[in-house]
Amino acid sequence: MNEKVKIGALIWPQFTDWASMRSMAVTADRVGYDNLWTWDHVYPIIGNPNGPIFEGWSTLVAWAEATKNVRIGLMVGANTFREPALTAKLATTLDHISGGRAILGIGAAWFEEEHQHFGLNFGDGFPERLRWLGEALPIMRGMLDGTEPTATGPRYKSQTVRNLPAPVQKHLPIFIGGGGEQVTLKLVAKYGDGNNVGGTPEQVAHKEEVLLKHCAAVGRNPDEIERTVGVGNMVIRNNPAEAQKIYEAQFGRNGISPLWENQPVGSVDQIVEQLAPYVKLGYKHLIAGFSTPHDEESLIRFAEEVKPQLEKI
Repeated sequence: MNEKVKIGALIWPQFTDWASMRSMAVTADRVGYDNLWTWDHVYPIIGNPNGPIFEGWSTLVAWAEATKNVRIGLMVGANTFREPALTAKLATTLDHISGGRAILGIGAAWFEEEHQHFGLNFGDGFPERLRWLGEALPIMRGMLDGTEPTATGPRYKSQTVRNLPAPVQKHLPIFIGGGGEQVTLKLVAKYGDGNNVGGTPEQVAHKEEVLLKHCAAVGRNPDEIERTVGVGNMVIRNNPAEAQKIYEAQFGRNGISPLWENQPVGSVDQIVEQLAPYVKLGYKHLIAGFSTPHDEESLIRFAEEVKPQLEKI
């Protein structure tokens, strides 16, 4: 079956104002994006950490009220920030506010400074945080499914926890972010309704091979998992030089140096050529980042000009 190309917008919540965050969401909904995402961080994570940023879950709630069709989630939620039972409750409430459009995005978390300053438990390293995520996922899945789960590991203590009302969706999807080959992709195989990876087409192809092996090992049908790929920070203009100037100004605003390489910055044709290999791999759910100052022209042109060309591949 030839699945259609899906597109998502990852709206940067740092170094901006709320009017711009809301406008980007409304525009993405109007021009037909499949999903809308933001980060789950309390300090800016790219460039200068000493700047403004909006909190993730409250952003999603406001977006849910401001939009009608686009699905909404965090790319991705920080498991360390909240008890998994509370995360499932938040996702369920968002599902009701949005009329069944919530996605629960989750990952192990990585930014130590914000954990230290906010008094959040960062654990003794990434392996421990991955173990916590492995404990958290069956609790969240059980709550979303209404099975009143009890924690089975040492980190979490929830007991036969109820989740009423149930989500609007019969199966509220969990998307797991990260490409760690030994643990993260195995968790995707066991619990994920979707993944999120990044990198070059060659790197994504390798991650896909690893995911398929994990699916085989745990007896999971890989067709049940939606593949998504983060394609980078997008700027679209007819003149590639103009697009590059906008990109440089955005990253200057955020205090990012040096510039990232191989970003989808340029003309429509250039970006179609850059993204086509992902589509050919079967990663037809493309999530583009939109930095600040937010650029609604690029947001619109990805949906109205780039996506139709990718659909022809």
